[in-house]
Amino acid sequence: MSTLINQAAASRRQVWGAVASMAMCAAMLIASEFMPVSLLTPIASDLRASVGMAGQAISISGLFAVMTSLLIPSVASRLNRRYVLAALAALMLVSLVLIAEAGSFATLMVARALLGIAVGGFWSLATATIMQLVPEESVPKALGGLYTGNAVATAFAAPIGSYLGSVIGWRGVFWALSPIVVVNLVLLLTTVPSMPERTQQPSGNVLSLLRRPHVAFAMLAVMLTFGGAFAVFTYFRPFFETYTHADASELSFLLLGMGLAGFAGTYGASAVVNKRLYRLMMGMPVALAGVTLALLPAGHNLWAVAILVIVWGAINAAIPVAWSTWLSKAVRDKPESGGGLMVASIQLSIMLGAELGGALIDHFSIGAAFIGGVALMLFSAIIIGSGKRIQPDT
Repeated sequence: MSTLINQAAASRRQVWGAVASMAMCAAMLIASEFMPVSLLTPIASDLRASVGMAGQAISISGLFAVMTSLLIPSVASRLNRRYVLAALAALMLVSLVLIAEAGSFATLMVARALLGIAVGGFWSLATATIMQLVPEESVPKALGGLYTGNAVATAFAAPIGSYLGSVIGWRGVFWALSPIVVVNLVLLLTTVPSMPERTQQPSGNVLSLLRRPHVAFAMLAVMLTFGGAFAVFTYFRPFFETYTHADASELSFLLLGMGLAGFAGTYGASAVVNKRLYRLMMGMPVALAGVTLALLPAGHNLWAVAILVIVWGAINAAIPVAWSTWLSKAVRDKPESGGGLMVASIQLSIMLGAELGGALIDHFSIGAAFIGGVALMLFSAIIIGSGKRIQPDT
């Protein structure tokens, strides 16, 4: 009997060790994907590119994440999930090394494309993998652990990257991430149990959801909301440097405040989202647009900017909570396909938002990029309206 108990305990430890390894992978992917936001200016200077061009390093990863999220189910269904996850972590490692050694803008873009494949693949498979790993009653807890890695990276990656970039240079930051990813790769191979191939929905089922009007309207609203947010977020560093004239320590302070506010935003949204889902979904992009506009006249006052950026971070972090809740209610019959479509839509919006912001900065100003992002957010709120367009037919 004691042997059986010990085996069961060991099995539970391995399962939760696998969840922890995936949470670590999620954190490293988020950190790797958005680290250039805090290092945009020195990267552009070193690679002899404009700030707008350097911002495309964000958008190219989004493009490849979109393609991967739509195609990987048919590939992953033929392979052991443990090795798929490990391969995606290895791809992230290769990307980091290439970025650290990049001698040209073209090399940077190739490295970011590889990272996009890792991001799209991981997030498309994450929920289904968690559902295989743990009993049904433990899925919410396991998913909470997975997204904790996301929240930690969102809060700390940008300010730590900004600070370390001023100390060891932007290349040193990416070199510093590499050994952590090596550890994560080993943990994935040793903690994730063998998960042989299983039947998966073909990628066509993902896109077929767009035939449902409420899903099509919702995905358009998702893209406008996240696209508008990333047209702004991608270029916060040059805004802080040119408008606020923040030095390295002040820049880290602003980014850290924005990141930490995300915890409050996530908690606050979780507390009210079930009661006021559609009102929240319509109101948040309007609120984010308002805060973004307020940054422009307040941009020369450090403390005013700090307060506004903290509010911006809280609102921005609450948006994914609302959309995840919508997904669980509006696409109940095909949650995995809906999740894949959501990943593709968000990643595509990141690409287009960064592209729009970069073009507006290069041709006009940072203020124009912020106003462009505001316009997208307001269009999103108009589409959502009272919520009737994105509610399933009853």
